[in-house]
Amino acid sequence: MAASQTPHEDTRAPAASSALVSGAGANAALLVVLFGSFMDLLDATIVTVAAPAMARDLGAGDAQIQWVIAAYVLALGAGLITGGRLGDQYGRKRLFMTGLAGFMVTSALCALASGPGTLIGMRAAQGLTAGIMVPQVFGIIRASFAPGERAKAFGAYGAVQGLASVAGPLLGGLLVDGDLFDLGWRTIFWINIPVSILALVIGAKVLPESRSASTARQDLPGALLAGSGILLLLLPVIQTESWGWTWASYALLAAGITVLAIFLVHERRLTGRGEEPVFDPALLRIRSFTVGLSASVLFFGGIGSFFLTLSVYLQMGTDRTAWETGLVILPYALGSIMTSGLGVALAARAGRTLLVTGSLTIAASHLVLWAVIRDGNDPGYWHLALALFIGGLGLGFAAPILVNVVLAGVPGRHAGAAGGVLSTVNQIGGAVGIAVLGTVFFTTVTGSATGTPQPAGYGHALAVVLVVSAVLYVVAALVMLALPRTAAEQADE
Repeated sequence: MAASQTPHEDTRAPAASSALVSGAGANAALLVVLFGSFMDLLDATIVTVAAPAMARDLGAGDAQIQWVIAAYVLALGAGLITGGRLGDQYGRKRLFMTGLAGFMVTSALCALASGPGTLIGMRAAQGLTAGIMVPQVFGIIRASFAPGERAKAFGAYGAVQGLASVAGPLLGGLLVDGDLFDLGWRTIFWINIPVSILALVIGAKVLPESRSASTARQDLPGALLAGSGILLLLLPVIQTESWGWTWASYALLAAGITVLAIFLVHERRLTGRGEEPVFDPALLRIRSFTVGLSASVLFFGGIGSFFLTLSVYLQMGTDRTAWETGLVILPYALGSIMTSGLGVALAARAGRTLLVTGSLTIAASHLVLWAVIRDGNDPGYWHLALALFIGGLGLGFAAPILVNVVLAGVPGRHAGAAGGVLSTVNQIGGAVGIAVLGTVFFTTVTGSATGTPQPAGYGHALAVVLVVSAVLYVVAALVMLALPRTAAEQADE
């Protein structure tokens, strides 16, 4: 349901130290990294269900709710830029444990937030710690399993993704409505604490340490420039409802473009000196890769914003509880699980076809949902469930294989760097989608003469978003026609 956060396997350099473990030790190591991955993936969906409750409790405005979700996704993308290389250099176990501990602490700080500003800041910090933790997963699996056993381990990772997509909306709804100890939405963050402690205790004993032979320095200035430029671009978009479009808004957009231009100049200079930049501009000369970046932004840009706006519509527009909202969203997750295995199995022969089919299926599901809600009445569970189930089928076809299909046209020597950039762009695309489509939704809701949201207004606003996003997915499908036909084959899988 959420944007795929599968870290692409880095092929830049062999491991300098990677003593394989076996048997129970390898399985225990896998369990630990799956715990960490599950929490990260869970947070991508659980917060959208809890968003209306957060807004009511904290007095948060529409833009602030967008930032609660976008800040995490954007910070995660920024963390992925350097997280993988930090693990290569200082040890993947060490960085995984550091990221997991940071994720635990920032989860507690999110739960303790007294206002929307604090929660946004802590969500950004939580995303950064996830960005440190997530890239280590594949490296640890490689260090824990012999080549012939890795396929099962990677399959378990895929299964955890599916489980998280199902558990997210249901667990979010259950925790919010359950109101354990009068904590309400805060329990969605508190639940991370015992799981993290258990994973840290076991991980300290069973995780193998490994690192890369590469001694390249970190391009921290590049990562800072990239993150700052994107933040400057998103800020006036998300704040449109409260700020409007003033000279300051256009100044921020201009500043963002300038910072990103400086970022590209900086990266070219590093490349010219033979150093490893965050983003190698030479990748842009690979046609399939530039096409893939565009397709990824369009595809993943619609996912996070869709579930945010759908959750707000279901709770504010149809007066459903958080638990009922989770039940409505559940068919989407089930549809995704049903087709994801088929998509992976057929990717080697029909990767591009699956991507196009998946994008068009999602577009069709949005149009079906538009037809269901456009009259302003509550359409009932099964009408909503059918439209969402169709969307889940499309997501399962496309999301698990998009990275490998895009990288099929990238030369092997660039595969590691390109995979890292693409994984980061997927997260950034999600943040951009939340900013743009979320702003369309909330400005449409409050676009009446009184400016006061009415229940029927949420349905109209979601209908507008569905039409726009359906067009985006059709455009994504057209862009995908320029991708390689099949997914890249990993030599050791």
